[in-house]
Amino acid sequence: MCENEYKNMIKNAHRIVFKVGTSTLTHSTGKLNLNLIEKLVRQLADLIYQGKEVLLVTSGAVGAGMGVLGFKDKPRTIPEKQACAAVGQGVLVHIYEKIFSEYGAKVAQLLLTRADLNDRNRFLNARNTLLTLLKCGVVPIINENDTVAVDEMKFGDNDTLSSLVAGLVDADLLLLLSDIDGLYTGDPNEDPNACLIETVEEIDESIESVAGGAGSKFASGGMITKVLAAKIAVKAGIPMIITNGIKIENISRIFQGEKIGTLFIPPKEVNTQTRKRWIAFSSKSEGKIWVDCGAFEAINDKGKSLLPRGIVKIEGSFNVGHVVSIINHEAREFARGIVNYDSSEIEQIKGVKCEDIIKIIGHKDYDEVIHRDNLAIR
Repeated sequence: MCENEYKNMIKNAHRIVFKVGTSTLTHSTGKLNLNLIEKLVRQLADLIYQGKEVLLVTSGAVGAGMGVLGFKDKPRTIPEKQACAAVGQGVLVHIYEKIFSEYGAKVAQLLLTRADLNDRNRFLNARNTLLTLLKCGVVPIINENDTVAVDEMKFGDNDTLSSLVAGLVDADLLLLLSDIDGLYTGDPNEDPNACLIETVEEIDESIESVAGGAGSKFASGGMITKVLAAKIAVKAGIPMIITNGIKIENISRIFQGEKIGTLFIPPKEVNTQTRKRWIAFSSKSEGKIWVDCGAFEAINDKGKSLLPRGIVKIEGSFNVGHVVSIINHEAREFARGIVNYDSSEIEQIKGVKCEDIIKIIGHKDYDEVIHRDNLAIR
């Protein structure tokens, strides 16, 4: 990527997910680094002032709880870790809320487990909640729900969580703030000849092999988790940067067009189709929605959402969040999508205008039966 392309990518990044890790947010004792958090918020507030949308995936809850409860070392048992998280999450969010308010910004807390993103209904609810918060000018503060998560439902680290959140909201950029400058050709703590890799265009075995190493005693991730997070991000068409968050001024320098850290570039052919492939070719469709010619052309040719007025009939019984087939006037399945209403509600509102939805079923959560972001052409 040439310098002008990089600057344009940064300039045009409107919706940005930031991830800040435990080793960046806390001192070696495990206590929160309040001075760094204040500087971080100041940087993010400046981006918000510029009109950008910011989401923050933050670690530090367990570390904050350790400080409050007097733990000197990382909790060894799940109950101890969850107790630290329960105490620390409140401390952490209160700090963010207080500092962001000084810049006129509001925050909202969202705690997730993998089950929330595995289940289509909960996935859709999380997405719609986040998009609504952004529309209202609120900064979502996101963390894994360590208090209730069990091993099989854990993300394992917030690097993975941040990449999934970036895909969830169709972010333009994912920025991982670490305690290291980026991805190196070797471990810079052990190899004085290790060099920073500025750009990664393909994540292959050689890239994964140089990403070994563990995190600090207060962190659950290392460089390998960041590279795996980059894999998820670029498959969704989202560029990702790893940079040193302790050098907090790196944020403003990056958004001034400087190349700092390691940039992972999505393949040029990766776009919305990659993010929607799982919808388009889902192994099981829960039902069918038949549409008229106008709706078919709007969806197929113009990439529009499916509104109730264009629906002719439905087949099957399905719930909110299920994948359904969309059938055109020639009885051909041309798309699939995730529905915002269940089959009984769609049966009642088919063929009507959006403004009449609430009159018929008593509520209107969305104008769209299927939003274009959750709709894929086959």
